[in-house]
Amino acid sequence: MEPGQTATAYSLMVISIPLILQPLAPEPFSLNAPVFPSATLERDRTLHSLPLNFTLEGMTAEKRVLILLGPTAVGKTGVSLLLAEHLETEIISADSMQIYRGMDIGTAKPSPEERDRIRHHMIDIADPDETFSAGRYVDMVKAVIAGLHKEERIPLIVGGTGLYIRTLTRGIFEAPEADRALRKRFHDTEERNPGTLYGKLQELDPKRAEEVHPTDMRRIIRALEVIVKTKRPMSELQRELTTPLPYSFIKIGLTRERGELYRIIEERVDEMFAAGLVEEVRRILRSNPADTPLQAIGYKEVVDYLNGSRDLDEVKWLVKRATKRYAKRQYTWFRKERDIHWVDITGVTEHDELLKRLMEIRELKKLSSGNLV
Repeated sequence: MEPGQTATAYSLMVISIPLILQPLAPEPFSLNAPVFPSATLERDRTLHSLPLNFTLEGMTAEKRVLILLGPTAVGKTGVSLLLAEHLETEIISADSMQIYRGMDIGTAKPSPEERDRIRHHMIDIADPDETFSAGRYVDMVKAVIAGLHKEERIPLIVGGTGLYIRTLTRGIFEAPEADRALRKRFHDTEERNPGTLYGKLQELDPKRAEEVHPTDMRRIIRALEVIVKTKRPMSELQRELTTPLPYSFIKIGLTRERGELYRIIEERVDEMFAAGLVEEVRRILRSNPADTPLQAIGYKEVVDYLNGSRDLDEVKWLVKRATKRYAKRQYTWFRKERDIHWVDITGVTEHDELLKRLMEIRELKKLSSGNLV
């Protein structure tokens, strides 16, 4: 709520959502903004803000947890395997689409050989027809972390889903259960008047609106759903009810020069289609999936191809463009996170050199020496 706004007035605004939604144009989005991080971010990381309920005591952890993050296609999988072997530990995936069984090619899951090489957690744990929340993810990951700490191993969390990583490092609040009927009403409203829902979120919860992209319908609808159910802004609930987990997180971010990353993205998309992405999507559609899996990049575009609304060449181009835009949004999200040690791996392919660059991080050296506390 805005300063001076009464709960009653806010409730009346919320109640009016289904009645007075007016279309607003979504904000423009540019690929040219200079948001890709570099080594200079290492010097500036202390400038990033903390949640209002953060305390030093909340981060004095009983044990440490290592997080390897970065945009799609930057090379997290390969680096994580090297790091896990070096630390003699296991990998916990932080990818919101790799949780789904059968979504292998389009999510760039680690191969069976890579998963045999290092044990991976939080992959293939749900069917595409299931709903899966960040809260459920955190509950499951806490058990894995506890198990690894019991074995005196340092958990290695790897992924690019910013919400999962933020939820782990800052905590999560108990939100209302999903309301499919309400979500359908929101979807129907957006189809009639594109941009309406983001405009309403800007009105009712401007802070949360700043955190989501104007076209990210899944998160926009979730925020509005929470508002309708609780009669309070989602950002306010998150600030008041969120408690960080009792661990000290060491965050390492991988980055590459923009041109190199985009080239890798284009090559990866071509490889996905060659490996059978179209057939994978066709199989998933036969399972009557929930809405969320089909919103994944690559899957929603292929659905258009299977429906006959786009040809395959256009779909490939759209997937490449969407993936590049997603990488940019991931960088933008992670720039708002505190204490990320950025490592530029542009042009680096040798395993020894990759490990050498990672081990220049003082906190990682301590972990490598077996100091978990």
